[in-house]
Amino acid sequence: MVCLGNICRSPLAEGIAKNLIAMRNLPWDVDSAGTIDWHEGNSPDARSIACARKFGIDISGQISRKIRKTDLIEYDIILAMDAQNFQDVQSMDGELARDKLYMIMNFLHPGRNLPVPDPYYGGEDDFDQVAAMLEDACNAMLDHLEARKLS
Repeated sequence: MVCLGNICRSPLAEGIAKNLIAMRNLPWDVDSAGTIDWHEGNSPDARSIACARKFGIDISGQISRKIRKTDLIEYDIILAMDAQNFQDVQSMDGELARDKLYMIMNFLHPGRNLPVPDPYYGGEDDFDQVAAMLEDACNAMLDHLEARKLS
């Protein structure tokens, strides 16, 4: 899960995906990162932590980090929150990212390249809306991956 600073959207996406994966009893690992290092070493934004808590998810132990080229090797799927994050990851190594980099909302709305809006400058409702979007997108992504695994 990749967003700009790894303190709002991608920590929420990581927590939501981990929760859904556990509910489905899947042996998959999820991590998150940002395309910048401005918040490296910090916890998620307090509003993201509070929002996740509403879902019964604790993301307070996550630590912000910048995405590394090794992530493009280690992970099977890289999910960008918006077009700029997508382009930033792709520019790290387009060859490594080519078959595994996706816009997360495309699992819910294929081919539309819709962004997950950054709630950083918004209020509690903005974080709640982002979390709802991410839950729907993560469920759609897991449905897609499980179907692909079974075929």
